[in-house]
Amino acid sequence: MLRILIDTCVWLDIAKDYRHLKTLDVLVDLIRDGDVELVVPQQTLDEFERNKGRLVKEASQSISAVFKRVSDAIRDHGGEEGRDTLLRQLSDMDYRISKQGEYANFNIDRIEKLLTDGAIVQTSDDVKIRAAQRAIDKLCPFHKNKNSMADAVLLEIYRDMLVGKGDDDHLAFVTHNKHDFSDMNADQRAPHPDIAELFAADGSTYALALGEVLNAYAPDWMEDLKWEFEYEEKPRSLSEILEAEHLLFRQVWYNRHLNLMCRVESGEIEIVDELGKTEKGHYRQDQITRGTLEAALAAGEQARKEIGEENLGPWDDFEWGMLNGKLSALRWVTGSEWDFLDT
Repeated sequence: MLRILIDTCVWLDIAKDYRHLKTLDVLVDLIRDGDVELVVPQQTLDEFERNKGRLVKEASQSISAVFKRVSDAIRDHGGEEGRDTLLRQLSDMDYRISKQGEYANFNIDRIEKLLTDGAIVQTSDDVKIRAAQRAIDKLCPFHKNKNSMADAVLLEIYRDMLVGKGDDDHLAFVTHNKHDFSDMNADQRAPHPDIAELFAADGSTYALALGEVLNAYAPDWMEDLKWEFEYEEKPRSLSEILEAEHLLFRQVWYNRHLNLMCRVESGEIEIVDELGKTEKGHYRQDQITRGTLEAALAAGEQARKEIGEENLGPWDDFEWGMLNGKLSALRWVTGSEWDFLDT
């Protein structure tokens, strides 16, 4: 079995980045199948709990006000060349940043379950004494003259894992804190000389990335993950969504325009100089004024020039339903209610 102790900083970094979702999937599956066990110091649970609120706030904190000021300045003072492209890029950046909070919330929920379901280790008095002795002796992670007691506790818990290691166990310590734990003078991928003895024997690994450990232990799983990364479908940018929504809007409008023209040509709708009214005082729906008809014909011509006749049908009932469904979905994404199909 692979038993992993993961530094809190790794969990916090994973929570902030949606690209780690697939790595979490592999870890969850390996734990479910009994191939991996997480060793979770109580202080890791506590630190993650203290920091998760900050993570969500930082990830979801919109800088829309900044983007708006910059966009307004570009509109007011920028040159025409490249202006529209730059404004679209700023809008896309604002949209993508606003999504980070959603990814963080999803990751945090999954990580919390992994931590609480792991093998939780309380910090014993013996671990505290050994960690304090490291501080007295100025040994890693105290070699940088800062308070590193929490880091030292992790090391001593890992030392206890080594003492209790079974013959079939493989242990790993994963951290992103290379400045405190790595040999920065020689190879940052290697542990600091003060802690090198913890990773000298076979079956004990020091790593700066969780994926590195999982790849060494379960390469087939990670090969599948690599494929998914390479062929991952990225979220659409806001400008792409709005461009597609506009095309669908024009297509739906034009189809309704043709239906109107067909009803006019068949005589179902009468051409008049002034609309009449029903007994209830509403304008008659079976009439159209000459001015409105001329405007409709001009708008139809403009639509054909704008998006091309090849993009304007005709469509069968299934295709027509798909167009309306797509327009409804994209409008929902951009803030409208479901089934809003006004044109």
